[in-house]
Amino acid sequence: MARKKQVLVDMQKLDDSEIESRLADLEGWERDGDVIRKEFERNDFAGSVDFVREIVEPAEEMGHHPDLAISWDKVEVTVTTHSEGGLTQSDFELAEKIDGLA
Repeated sequence: MARKKQVLVDMQKLDDSEIESRLADLEGWERDGDVIRKEFERNDFAGSVDFVREIVEPAEEMGHHPDLAISWDKVEVTVTTHSEGGLTQSDFELAEKIDGLA
């Protein structure tokens, strides 16, 4: 099955005030330097793996991929725009989509 990729339009690095403003709209996400991250708790390892699988579609559609760490019943999602060396609008859009899966 071929996936349709969305073209990322706004890849301009955000300044600190823009980041803090966008972060205030996201529940549970925290800034750590040039990344935002959130831990999602699942019931068990299978639930964690299933959640990671659900992240694949929106990430592929956006052409924007988070870093993921699985620890039995938890998935830590870290988002940044590596090519820009920091946070962009796309990072917050992906975070919103991931929240919608939780």
